[in-house]
Amino acid sequence: MITLTLLHPLQPVPVQSWTFQQEPKIRIGRSTNNEVVLYSAVVSRHHVEIRKTGEAQWEVVNLGANGTYVNGKRVTQAAAVDGMVMRLASSGPKILIKIESESSSSSQQQSDADDTVRRVKETKDTLISAE
Repeated sequence: MITLTLLHPLQPVPVQSWTFQQEPKIRIGRSTNNEVVLYSAVVSRHHVEIRKTGEAQWEVVNLGANGTYVNGKRVTQAAAVDGMVMRLASSGPKILIKIESESSSSSQQQSDADDTVRRVKETKDTLISAE
């Protein structure tokens, strides 16, 4: 699973997020036939593609004329790393990439379910002892 989060231009605050489960590639750009559509003058119609290369491995491939930047450096192709921020064009939108493997996704769901059960039990215990 991969989640792309558009960050606010002046602060590291999320503006919008997109989560993809099964897609082998995700295209980002101005064109409405992209999976992620961004309306910005510096973003190309098909600006960048994020391709799945393994279980939880992805790569960023620049397609745009104004470039794609990772850590301030222009890249044509780069491994996508969990938590990395890429920028479309030198002054364009910033996107945070979060990558989660299928196994950690299911174990996280199980952990969330366990936490919910634990909270319900704690609440029930508290209610019984309060009577």
